[in-house]
Amino acid sequence: QVQLVESGGGLVQPGGSLRLSCAASGFTFSVYYMAWYRQAHGKERQLVAGVASSGSSNYAESVKGRFTISRDNAKNTMYLQMNSLKPEDTAVYYCYRGGFVNYWGQGTQVTVSS
Repeated sequence: QVQLVESGGGLVQPGGSLRLSCAASGFTFSVYYMAWYRQAHGKERQLVAGVASSGSSNYAESVKGRFTISRDNAKNTMYLQMNSLKPEDTAVYYCYRGGFVNYWGQGTQVTVSS
């Protein structure tokens, strides 16, 4: 069965960095569009960044220049490198797989606070 497991979240001070990982299994990872979404408390879930099977990427305007999405198809893992973190980045971050049927991970909490 399809599984998406996020890790790497935690508490970080403003200006700090975190790297999130999404470990995927149960499907041919290399052929699917993958993405990171986030949902702040009381807000709608929104796209943070996506990466196609080719490696091409897209980003929300709010994270451009600070976040970098990547994937390692040999390891069935997607990453999100987050730098220069701001309090407004605080949210639950979710791994997403596109396709005919969409899948979501369970989420990992990122809290940016001094």
